[in-house]
Amino acid sequence: MGTIPRTIMSKEYKLHCFAQSGSAYKVALMLACSGVDWEPVFVDFFHGQTRGADWRTSVNEMGEVPVLEHAGITLTQSGVILDYLADHLGTFGAQSENERREILRWILFDNHKFTSYIASYRYFRSFATTPQHPEVQKFLRGRVEAAYSIVETHLAENEYMVGKRPTIADLSLAGYVFYPAEETSFDLPAAYPNIARWTQRIANLPGWKDPYELMPGERIAPRNV
Repeated sequence: MGTIPRTIMSKEYKLHCFAQSGSAYKVALMLACSGVDWEPVFVDFFHGQTRGADWRTSVNEMGEVPVLEHAGITLTQSGVILDYLADHLGTFGAQSENERREILRWILFDNHKFTSYIASYRYFRSFATTPQHPEVQKFLRGRVEAAYSIVETHLAENEYMVGKRPTIADLSLAGYVFYPAEETSFDLPAAYPNIARWTQRIANLPGWKDPYELMPGERIAPRNV
């Protein structure tokens, strides 16, 4: 883990987020494990806040979380925010140009496949008001399994995704792995033991909390199980 920032102003960072968002959790985890005193700003996603014209005009035109406010600027997209915080805080960043590229490689993989498919699969399984077609869910689950298998193989010989210490690549891929199996339907210790051991290493970081402790919002019972 990188060095803890020397001086952080109270509530200097504001993160627009909600408890069910794994993408927001990546950033919340970065802030928490970096020792930053930050403020969560609840986003009422399930009642359509991010789809409103006012929110898209004033907060994020993409209609997504996370959104980070810091030092008069607003940042969106978890990978961009993690990269910014690694530079600004001096935590969980690269220690060489080769590491920087390797971190970027895994973050792109995560955004395109690892997070992308589990986020969609979990949403339709647990939170969508209308169940997804079974064949679509079968396809999404297959894509999740393929992405998880790649990371499982990588972690067979590596404690962390890049190098011998946690980086923002780990925090990015950790976005959805701490949500309960009743939401994801994935039993990591049984199906992906290397990923399970890696999640425990992440959970042992100072400041770690699970997403339902770290971000605001009511817990919702899975709807389409």
